Amino acid sequence: MKPSEYIGRAIDLFYIDPLRRWIPHEMFRYGACGAFNMALDLVLYYLIYHFVIAERFVNLGVVTVSPHIASLCIVFPITFFNGFWLNRNVAFRRSEVPRGRQLWRYALSVVGAILLNYVSMKVLVEQVGMWATPAKAVTTVISVCYSYLAARYYTFRITERQ
Repeated sequence: MKPSEYIGRAIDLFYIDPLRRWIPHEMFRYGACGAFNMALDLVLYYLIYHFVIAERFVNLGVVTVSPHIASLCIVFPITFFNGFWLNRNVAFRRSEVPRGRQLWRYALSVVGAILLNYVSMKVLVEQVGMWATPAKAVTTVISVCYSYLAARYYTFRITERQ
């Protein structure tokens, strides 16, 4: 059995009755994969920030990078590819879109999510006058909805138009 099948079965253990009525199976797996990837991101960021970068500025010769940004730059590719693998092999397994095209589309959707986060925070905090923390919560809900729809109907869609 493949690792993705083990992961899918483990996730499915929690797909119990009240959830089955309201949440489609694919969406539940997507949420579980996203939650795992977010937790991985936080743990890796903490470990790299405190123990690898050791809270020091990183001098790259032409530029000096702050410790929090250096940690982000190290963690992002790991969670990017992990998120892609989980989505492709656990959440949206039935997609017939070729792997290379999926990766490209996934990268575009991640860029879109980053831009959406930025614009949402700017608008909610600076234009609407919302406090930063509630604005971040609203932004997260918007971003998660966007990311699911982009994954389901663009990156990993089931029928591919040539």
